[in-house]
Amino acid sequence: MIRVMVADDQAMVRTGFGMIIDSQPDMEVVGEAADGVAAVDLARRLRPDVALLDIRMPRMDGLEALRLLAGKGVADPIKVVVVTTFDLDEYVHTALSTGACGFLLKDSGPALLVEAVRAAVSGDALISPSITVRLLEHLSPPAPARDDAGLSPRELDVVRLAARGLTNAEIAERLFIAVGTVKTHLGSVHMKLGARNRVEIAAWAWERRLVD
Repeated sequence: MIRVMVADDQAMVRTGFGMIIDSQPDMEVVGEAADGVAAVDLARRLRPDVALLDIRMPRMDGLEALRLLAGKGVADPIKVVVVTTFDLDEYVHTALSTGACGFLLKDSGPALLVEAVRAAVSGDALISPSITVRLLEHLSPPAPARDDAGLSPRELDVVRLAARGLTNAEIAERLFIAVGTVKTHLGSVHMKLGARNRVEIAAWAWERRLVD
């Protein structure tokens, strides 16, 4: 069972996230916090598998809470996914550089929230598609060569869809394959590209103009 903690100053948001998480057969919400100080204390006591943190909270914001739970020098870091209404570049870069395992907008939808939790547990990172595209705009010009890095045609299909921000379930539906098969392909892609997460896979695809 994946144990999840939710920290947000809005009770309706906490309730909504809780309903999404608890609807999964292998997930449960083990604690809720309404401010950053309470979030840090609760996370340290409960040691959830994943903590969902808002950014703008009373007493201590989510970025400072993230630093205390997963930043440099933390002996036993907790996996944190930032979920917020604000997608300012400053917030995104600070969160990812501080140790966040994901950065989602609150309107990303239930499927992406669940996948972000699973990605964090598996050591991956998931970022809202709209933010990923904006981050990729700052990359160097596309590579002239269409090097496929030894990826199979099906793996390239999966990469193209992942680079466009589709979830594993959406990729599976689009390609008429099982979700487990998508995960297998992505695992192979991670190995062949030496990529740490979906963002690096997306960057590789965009740089080579594999995505329309």
